Amino acid sequence: MGEFTTTIEHRLDQAYRNLQEARSTGDDYFADTLTAEIEDLRRLATDNGIPLQP
Repeated sequence: MGEFTTTIEHRLDQAYRNLQEARSTGDDYFADTLTAEIEDLRRLATDNGIPLQP
């Protein structure tokens, strides 16, 4: 696994954890920001052939 793939996966893991926390604390703005980040990271992964969980 390359460094790029590892970085994308790490950033996605962190973003999903932060999203869960933002939702649990009612921070809608941060949740929206993280959702956009997750979408961007998933698109980047797809564009570069990195397989991701659904």
